Parts: sequence; structure tokens; C-alpha cells
Amino acid sequence: MELKLYDTYTRSIRTFEPINPPIEGCSATVGMYTCGPTVYDYAHIGNLRTYIFEDILRRVLSINGYEVKHVMNITDVGHLVSDADTGEDKMEKCARRTGKSAWELAEYYTQAFKNDLQLLNILEPVIWCKATDHIEDQIEVIKCIEEKGFTYRTSDGIYFDTSKLPDYGYLARLDVEGLQAGTRIDMGEKRHITDFALWKFSPPDQKRQMEWNSPWGIGFPGWHIECSAMSAKYLGRFFDIHCGGEDHIPIHHPNEIAQTEACYGTRLANFWMHGYFLQAGDEKMSKSAGHFLRLRDLIEKGYDPLAYRFFCFSALYRAKLTFSWEGMESSQKALDRLRLIVYELGDPGEVDEWYKNQFIEYVNDDLNIPRAIALTWEMIKSDLISSAKKATILYFDKVLGLRLNEWKPKEEIIPEEVQKLIELRQKARTEKRWNDADMLRNQISTLGYEIEDTPQGSRVKKKKE
Repeated sequence: MELKLYDTYTRSIRTFEPINPPIEGCSATVGMYTCGPTVYDYAHIGNLRTYIFEDILRRVLSINGYEVKHVMNITDVGHLVSDADTGEDKMEKCARRTGKSAWELAEYYTQAFKNDLQLLNILEPVIWCKATDHIEDQIEVIKCIEEKGFTYRTSDGIYFDTSKLPDYGYLARLDVEGLQAGTRIDMGEKRHITDFALWKFSPPDQKRQMEWNSPWGIGFPGWHIECSAMSAKYLGRFFDIHCGGEDHIPIHHPNEIAQTEACYGTRLANFWMHGYFLQAGDEKMSKSAGHFLRLRDLIEKGYDPLAYRFFCFSALYRAKLTFSWEGMESSQKALDRLRLIVYELGDPGEVDEWYKNQFIEYVNDDLNIPRAIALTWEMIKSDLISSAKKATILYFDKVLGLRLNEWKPKEEIIPEEVQKLIELRQKARTEKRWNDADMLRNQISTLGYEIEDTPQGSRVKKKKE
């Protein structure tokens, strides 16, 4: 079945075909680059929604038979407070606020981010790449852009002249002339409102924690150049898929494309894909606005991290999703129910081919996970034998990533008095003494336990207070 994905660059759903065909006896390898976090703070659950979408994409590529070479960057230098290359470096600002070094903060928040990925069962990239480990690679790309005549120098850095590219901003469908005409901000020495920094000079009266020598002077790379340099280094100058959040559409990704067009003559990636915002009320969840939730906040309220993953399945990745505690509660209950059903289905048998093919058809339709979830519940209610249901759901979970086969109910420590009543009740049921069985159930309930009869036997648990 064809895999179809929405490409932001063309604004269309396109059939996915890998750039590099498979070598005889091997699967085709797909190059996939995902913009990682700027590690000056914790990721919030809106950020994590994008990483869940990218994880689903990677898993769908895998079930279609592709090997995925997944690369993710860590931005630990160069991302200024404003995406328009003004203000302070976010890492340096956080260091001043906390009293820790920028290097310590980068390590701490990188590990916190990786912990969140593990809790959400998001597959780690094949290659992690930190901006600070690739300064020379970034300098080489800037030199290439300079040699091609796309740069100019100001008192605070080396800038990319976007007027030299006729199609600059095509990804975002930017009205560059309109932006220029409507400029009402102080651009400093920038020639055009859309120009951006490739290399920023360290202020002459200030010693930065993160700065390097370059052909242009001591300073640090701009935010955009790291992704162009590192993605091309690990995946080539034109690779299959580049992903990020929808906030990257207006500035960051057009600038990546511009740099790559200037240096290599490509748009960097064949597909550009974007996950859309998580809304907090009527606004997007953001750190700058001061209202955001961490995954840890959900855990402290008693929610399983995978319940948040399940919550994200309620909308397509390129549709906005509004967070609510009611939605989280519903997702937790649905996940609990699904886990219990899968556990009680017993041993897996053979995967049902019809449901398998239907599932692939849905996820291959631009990652339509809501339809795939609906199909899962439909299959559970079907007349398939239990072993086929179990095997089929576990196949689905290769994409859903809910760790359904790992879950087991918590073992309750049942008091001896209650255990004896359970045994007497079971004996009464075997002998069809239903009144006695009901009386014993009531005694068990009086002692604070409830009993549920299932095809696999009686299950006892402590009643909720």
C-alpha cells in the first residue's frame, strides 16, 4: 500500500518514495531529521506532542519496510530570545538567572528531555547531534555561503542576504515585499527584514560562556545554520524528510532551506512535515507566555505518561489539539481499559490480515491515527477469536507505541480473612449455591474489596475510597 504524507513545501499530500532505492537484499534507508529542543528549560507537553507525531511517522515508515536513519539536534547555543536574531542567547540568559554554567544547564535539560522521551516510549534517534559539537561544520557551511555571494557583514555579525534568493520563504508562502514595506521595527544594520544571522560576534565588552574563533571573529553560530550543517553532514545534501513544529514554518525552516539552496543548490529535504500546536484554552502552550505543563506535572496528578501519548491520538498531527484535564481523564480510562482487555486476551495467535491491512491503510493515509484507534476498538468488539485479537493489537502497537504487551495488573495483597471468603464463594458458585455466593460477595464488599467475575476467573481489588 502506498504511504501518503502531507508536504508543507508543496502544500499537498504526496506519495512517499525514498530518494535512495533499496540495495539488493536490503531495505531502503530513509533519512529523517527532526528539530530537537533548545535546552535552556524543560520541554512542555506541547513540545512533546510534536515528538510523538515524529515517533509515529518513524514507526509507520518502519512497518512499511524502511530502515530509518533518524537524526535529531540539540540546540545548546545560538538560539536568541527572538527568532529574528535579537536579544540574548537563551542559554546565557538562563545561566545568569540560575547561577549555573550554560554547559551545566545544557547537560541537565538534555537529560531531562531524554527522560521524557523514554516515559512516552518515543524511540531515540539513531544520531543525536549537539550544536556545540559541530561548530567547525557550521563554519564550513557559512564559508560556502559567503563564497557564493549570499552574505554581508554588520557590526554584530555575518548575515544572510535573503534578497539574493528569488524564492526565499516559499515554504511559508511569505510575502517578502509586503513584509519589507510594512516594516515598523528597528532592524539595526540588517538590509532586509527577512535577513538572518549566520554568525554573531561576541560583544566586545563581554566574555560569553559559549564562544569560538572563526574567520570573521570570536562569536557563535546563528540558530538556523546548525540544522543545515548537521542534517547535511549525517543525511546528505538532499534527504527524505525534515520535521518540526508548526512554529518553524515562518522562519527557521525557510532559513534552513535558504542556506542549503545557497550552498548546495537543494531545498535540503524532499518532504517538510510539521506537527501542530497544543492549545491551552485559546492560545498555544508556550514557555514565553508563562503557562505550560510539563510531563512531570501530569505524572504528579496521577496520570500515566502513556495516557498523554494516547490523548495526542485524538487528533491528526497537523490539526490543533486543545488540552483539558477532562480529556486526560478520558484518555487514562481508555488506556486502562485497553490494557486490561489486551492482558485478558491471553496468548497471541496469528495476526488477522484484514484488520492488519485496514490499519496500514489508515496510518499510511498521512498518519491517520484517530481512524486507527477507532479501528482498534472495532476489532476488539468483533467476533475474532481472542488469540487473533491479541496478535493483531500487538501488531498495531508497533505504531501506537503504548507498550500494551508489557502491562500487567498490580497484584493486590489480599488479607487472609478476605481470601478465605473468596475461596468459599468460589466453592458456592461451583456448587451453584447462588444465594450463598451473593451473601459472601456482600461480606467481601463490607471488608472493603470488590470482586469481578471474568471468563479468566474472579478478580478482586480494593474499593476506591
